[in-house]
Amino acid sequence: MSSEATVRFPEVPSEIRSTASGVPEEALDEALMARVTEGDQVALGCLFQRYGRLLRSIVARILKDAAEAEDLVQDLFLFIQRKCGIFDSTKSSVRSWIVQMAYHRAIERRRYLTTRQFYAHEEVESRGHQVVGQPTTESDYSAEAVFGRNGLEKVLEDLSQDQRETLRLHFFEGYTLAEIAEKLGQPRGNVRHHYYRGLERLRKEMLGSTVRVAEQHGK
Repeated sequence: MSSEATVRFPEVPSEIRSTASGVPEEALDEALMARVTEGDQVALGCLFQRYGRLLRSIVARILKDAAEAEDLVQDLFLFIQRKCGIFDSTKSSVRSWIVQMAYHRAIERRRYLTTRQFYAHEEVESRGHQVVGQPTTESDYSAEAVFGRNGLEKVLEDLSQDQRETLRLHFFEGYTLAEIAEKLGQPRGNVRHHYYRGLERLRKEMLGSTVRVAEQHGK
């Protein structure tokens, strides 16, 4: 990627910003996505303003390179412009769809950069990034679908409601633990506990699945 090819999205007019005041997030996002589907560049710019900073943070944690992260986010919104017609609000929210695309496109980019020796002494991916799994469709990034595609339905069911909701909001909606604490009305310490306990159970299941597959191949 080249950071020279920076895309400039249109500024969001003040009338749209004022109309958005008081409108629920998901309703506003769906309205913007519908306008993007009709070719509205201003609506695309509004989505960029709403989620660009969040996506840069997610992508930067995976790629470990600011220039690569910036380029990928720019490319991601061009991808959204091309693929907006496949978004299905019955399967996931706009935020979840965009966040999960960012995760997976960043992981794909990191794998490519690794093959090109971009990372000389670093791990390919952290366990946290692997939790989001490997998608088989671009339209359904709900927690249930992603975990189902990776054979983790049982462990998802075994998590407590708080653990499941904390992981869903973090990995599938892109919220920080502090924001999740506010949304759930719980102390940050409780939310951190839900996150680490839930993540540990997922890691153990993923490790067990890897061992089982290796044993099957070894027979």
